[in-house]
Amino acid sequence: MNQGTIVASFGRQFEVLDTHGERWLCVTRGKRIDFACGDKVEFNATSAGHGVIQKNEARQSLLHRSDAFRQKLLAANVSQILIVVATEPSFSDELISRCLCAAEHQSLKARIVLNKADVTAGLDDARRRLAMFTALGYELIELSAMHDVSALAAVLSGETSVLVGQSGMGKSTLTNALIPDANAATREISAALDTGKHTTTTTRLYALPGGGALIDSPGLQAFGLAHLTEDDLLAGFCEFAPLLGKCRFRNCKHDAEPGCALLTAVEEGVISARRFSHYRLLHNEIHHAKRLSQGW
Repeated sequence: MNQGTIVASFGRQFEVLDTHGERWLCVTRGKRIDFACGDKVEFNATSAGHGVIQKNEARQSLLHRSDAFRQKLLAANVSQILIVVATEPSFSDELISRCLCAAEHQSLKARIVLNKADVTAGLDDARRRLAMFTALGYELIELSAMHDVSALAAVLSGETSVLVGQSGMGKSTLTNALIPDANAATREISAALDTGKHTTTTTRLYALPGGGALIDSPGLQAFGLAHLTEDDLLAGFCEFAPLLGKCRFRNCKHDAEPGCALLTAVEEGVISARRFSHYRLLHNEIHHAKRLSQGW
């Protein structure tokens, strides 16, 4: 039995780096695809450079998205999530809230990276839209991936970080700036394993020169959180914490009930109305997904 780490995932195939530094193209037994980039796995060799994954070790964390009927594993054993947005094209602040909920659920550090900060025409508006997150204590790192990424490099050492965000935000450009040979390494590995056709949808892990690792993931257009419970969701909004348990009714749904501590905080400006609208949208979405999955 061989041991290694999944350093790339594409569909039902996985690239595994073994403990000797050799790379293997592996598949799974049957139709199992419940493995993720970053997983520590055991696999059997079937031929030169090819193998079958048998199982993964216990995970320290698992970042994934889900709807009523399926889930998509994004990355395993990460310690930090870096949510990449840009001054252009326009980004979704709702997606940021979703990513932050996922991070809080897995007890991950979370930072927001504002790329293309040299595009000054959109800088003030981007800062204004991100203010509700920085007000909660989430760090905002402003940079231009085309010019200087030192501000981001400073928070990567010793961490296993994953870049997430919408398409067009510059995640791959950031990766190439942080790891200069990332493109060359990807082309070389893809050619050797005949996986070039998968490169646009590959989640890939790179070792960082200063220690730690960076996972670059495909652009996200959706980030479902159907796997979260109501308590998980509430905990995903850190500003709610001081108010939980202080509503008039114990079973308050934080919708229209009198004496709701969260609604009062929104009315008083203590909680951002925009953030609360994200919570309500996610609450309804998760409830609907659970009804669908149970056949109601």
